[in-house]
Amino acid sequence: MKIRTIGLPTMHKEEGEKRAFLPSFVQMLGKYNVDVYIDDDYGERMGYSVEDYIKVNDRVKVVPHCEVYRQDLVIVLKAPNNDELDQMKENSGLISMLHYDSKPMLRARLRKNKIISFSMDSIMDDSGQRMVVTYEQTAWAGVCTAIDEMEKRRKDFYSPDRKPFNVLIMGMGNMGVNAGKSCFRYLAEKLRNNELYGKVPGMLVTYFEKDTTRSKDDIRKLFAETDLLVDATKRVDFTEYIITNDLIGCLKENAIILDITADPYYTTTNPIQVKAIEGLPYGTLDKYVFEVDAPEYEEIPKEVRKDFRRVTVSCNGWPGVYPERAMKIYEEQLEPFIEILMKKGFELSISGENLYERALYRSTMDFFEENK
Repeated sequence: MKIRTIGLPTMHKEEGEKRAFLPSFVQMLGKYNVDVYIDDDYGERMGYSVEDYIKVNDRVKVVPHCEVYRQDLVIVLKAPNNDELDQMKENSGLISMLHYDSKPMLRARLRKNKIISFSMDSIMDDSGQRMVVTYEQTAWAGVCTAIDEMEKRRKDFYSPDRKPFNVLIMGMGNMGVNAGKSCFRYLAEKLRNNELYGKVPGMLVTYFEKDTTRSKDDIRKLFAETDLLVDATKRVDFTEYIITNDLIGCLKENAIILDITADPYYTTTNPIQVKAIEGLPYGTLDKYVFEVDAPEYEEIPKEVRKDFRRVTVSCNGWPGVYPERAMKIYEEQLEPFIEILMKKGFELSISGENLYERALYRSTMDFFEENK
């Protein structure tokens, strides 16, 4: 199928969601023989107007939201809801963060609607490394928020007499490594701006993997000394906890939990899909700091224990905290994949000679279901 039209819809799920592709991305699309359809409020929350897009590409068309979804290829950062998916044409393409592994209901809907999907989080090179990702921005936004909350709540934050803060990070992949770096960097920035710079202790960062959790006694000892617990895990089984709720009760009373992964709950599966840490609320860009008595705890499935609680920082879109920088990164990363689709349409192969074609094929539903 030759791609003649591209839709760039506004994401309306959350008031706090500002992200939209920049005018420079739409300008890049101008080198192809395609019309580009956008909403009348596209980019508005980031300070852009439709005129900013029109002046860089004379093939931009401003249409109602439902019509944006009726194009040959739709590109939107967050997965569309069911109503939006139902607007799409059969055999049209969708590029989005679809997270196949943790969203079985979305997979079913995509199949039902015969949508050719490319999950941005599954675009991987030949060595299994993600090619469309903002690990640094994701970790930075989460860590900055968590440390800001520590600063607000800890009277000893700038005290020379306190011990170094203990940070415990679950997961040693790219996200976990960037979270550790962000902890050192951001706290150093804060201390550098204080008159006691050089006298106030910093942070100690410790990593632990899932195997450590087999001994709850060891975890209890670690948690008793932890000021900030970070979940940066990548799970295969979304039905099992890494940390059960009783262990949260072993954390310091003033400890903060940072949920970088922000996996959703699903009760339509059997067993249900849960978070890595049992009993955490699900955060969005509308609200991502939760006190222990936050009403969002009532939205947690009844099967999930939530008796033990600590202040939790959780968001399903951390790069959206600093949207401009994140969208520039996505734009640059996506460009070679757009090039492939403009040349070849949706007929891709894992055996293709081009690295970007192979990577894009790995993001398809067919590849996921063949290899899950």
